[in-house]
Amino acid sequence: MYTIHATKKLLERVKGPFSPAVEPPTTSLGNWYATAVFWRPQVAFFVNERTLLPLLVPLAPAATLLERFPESLRELLGSLGVNPSFIAAERWAMNEGSYAKTANRQVLGVMNRFEFELEYIRDRYDDDLLQLSLRQSDTLAGPLRGGSGTPREELLSVVEQASN
Repeated sequence: MYTIHATKKLLERVKGPFSPAVEPPTTSLGNWYATAVFWRPQVAFFVNERTLLPLLVPLAPAATLLERFPESLRELLGSLGVNPSFIAAERWAMNEGSYAKTANRQVLGVMNRFEFELEYIRDRYDDDLLQLSLRQSDTLAGPLRGGSGTPREELLSVVEQASN
């Protein structure tokens, strides 16, 4: 179980119900924040609340975004060299997800900064969403909220804690 805290513009695209009460996540990474980015084609931009790990996913078809997100995350985690047993456990724990309104302004601020930076680098990566996600995972973001550095470093710390 996990929650995607979606911005108003994303909630309007997915047209799904959102949960007013947020259940505690059963995943190691916790909940995610997401917004719609109006590139051509449109993209859903996710940022993990715990690690600030970014992930870009095609928005269309918006109605299936909640179901497609875990598989895209699995691909990103594999590309980052995360232990396959952690990926499998995280994927299994993501069997049920829901949408809720945003609640953490700090994560929204990081998302806005990442989105601004992506506008300037996306052409260099031929709009390859996985490569853009990998590039942003190495952007210094942790110190913005007292973390250790990049989202990749924060992710690897979470993975190490989960394996102990």
